[in-house]
Amino acid sequence: MTRRRLAGVGIALAVMSVSAASPQRIERIADVPAPMAVLPVAVHGRVVRDGDAFVRQWPGSYFEAGFAGPAVVFRIGSGEVALHLSVDGVAVETLVKPAPGLYRIDGLARGRHRLRIEVASESQAGPTRIGPFYAAQAAAPPAPRTRRIEFIGDSHTVGYGVTSATRDCSEDGVWRTTDTSQGFGAQLARRYRADYQVNAISGRGVVRNYDGFAADPLPDAYPYALFDHRTPAAAVDWHPQVIVIALGTNDFTTPLHAGERWPDRAALHADYEARYVRFVQDLRRRAPQALIVLWATDMAQGEIEAEVAKVAARLRAAGERRIAYVPVDGLAFAGCHNHPSLADQTVIATRIAAAIDAQPQVWTAPALRRSAPRS
Repeated sequence: MTRRRLAGVGIALAVMSVSAASPQRIERIADVPAPMAVLPVAVHGRVVRDGDAFVRQWPGSYFEAGFAGPAVVFRIGSGEVALHLSVDGVAVETLVKPAPGLYRIDGLARGRHRLRIEVASESQAGPTRIGPFYAAQAAAPPAPRTRRIEFIGDSHTVGYGVTSATRDCSEDGVWRTTDTSQGFGAQLARRYRADYQVNAISGRGVVRNYDGFAADPLPDAYPYALFDHRTPAAAVDWHPQVIVIALGTNDFTTPLHAGERWPDRAALHADYEARYVRFVQDLRRRAPQALIVLWATDMAQGEIEAEVAKVAARLRAAGERRIAYVPVDGLAFAGCHNHPSLADQTVIATRIAAAIDAQPQVWTAPALRRSAPRS
């Protein structure tokens, strides 16, 4: 993915109706209606708490709140983002680059409800803010699920251009077809009824980014809650039983250029393998019981698969036992800019699921520490 493709373009608020027949409706409002109270929220994904609001930048985060009554209100801050909104599992709208302000979903029955807001897009240009959330009567948010999966990677993990019907996409087309909630990670989470995190950035590699552009490779960005090198990611209540990693596409799909620090491909391979091994070992110290799945495509004439296989072999030689290597061949790459399509994402999910299902004890081995929902 080129840097040009990473940039966003300024467009007006776009609202895409998912369920036109639904009585639920969304509108912008000027003020929080009285009487409404701030709702407790279950937050999934890396965020920084700011009062009753949440600042996030990694993709795939989602927010769940319980409430009673015919309406719920929430605030969206500045910054570019695409959000799926649903109530009680029924899609209401998707907001693409919404204007900052308060939004109300109403037309609901007067009983108890569950609001879910999912981030579908990337926010590489800067963090975005969601919340506070308000309703006339608060209810407890959904309890944390006992199964948890973390996904680490690049644009393939983000779900870049996943719903596109063509490889040729404008910047606006990328915004409208990138959807982390339809990528293989979210598919696997639904399959296993798991909570999940997506810690991925398009264009980033292990030691080298796409076409050699200057930015933190993924392992250097990973320790932080935002892409700012200032806010460490707090993981005290995040204990995944499965960690799925795909890194290497951006290291190897473009030729080396004059001025890059690797004199040749062999030097790049050696640096990549050593750094990837260290990254996995760091993850292992944080999640001693987790199954770690490394997967790779056959892009770059098989170079990526060969290198990831070497990383897996080096980890096993160093004593790693809870690890699986999954090559994923034969994808169509029919999404935006030759990225995996929705059908490809389903193939990826199926291949990874086979590796997980081969070790069913993964769901029972670690004792999860259940934490109270964040409010």
